[in-house]
Amino acid sequence: MRYFVNIQTVIIDIGLVVKARSFAKQVTPTIGSPGSGYRDTNQFNLQKIENDHFVSKIGEEAVRIVFEQCGRKVQGPDYQIYAGKQKSWDSDLYIDGFGLAVKTQAASLAKKFGLSWTFQAGTYRKDPILNKLDAWVCFVEFNESTRQCRVYPPYQIKELTFGEPKLDKLKGSKKVVYAESLPAIGN
Repeated sequence: MRYFVNIQTVIIDIGLVVKARSFAKQVTPTIGSPGSGYRDTNQFNLQKIENDHFVSKIGEEAVRIVFEQCGRKVQGPDYQIYAGKQKSWDSDLYIDGFGLAVKTQAASLAKKFGLSWTFQAGTYRKDPILNKLDAWVCFVEFNESTRQCRVYPPYQIKELTFGEPKLDKLKGSKKVVYAESLPAIGN
């Protein structure tokens, strides 16, 4: 899965920005539906939920672009809107048939909290990837004003150091990987 070992920079085409924004607007109303799995996050700000989905989809597109530039076959991102219990924890992308999670943080939030990526780790809602030590994840930093993404090389869960979030209200329900804790794998 490690087809690149240094941070890759991608500028997201405006057409993909529009597509990701449209997806986020459509998916946000489904978040509070019974069985959607989001009600336990204590996040009720619909604008933030929408922006989180937008940023996530942009990150997936950036990772797709990088892997395709490496000559890999990429399946995803998935733009289908799922209702309630249809939502899943499936991989964000499939690279040559192998699952890959993508975690993206907006540069504006990185300035506030440090460049980091969040995983669900609560009692009632836990990202299954945390129990799959050989699973792969790519991290992305997205600068909203320039449409630039910095795509970090893929890491396996077992290579990562998980910390606590800076916000007290998130402690106990989330785990965070901080950029400065990422193992050096490039030159």
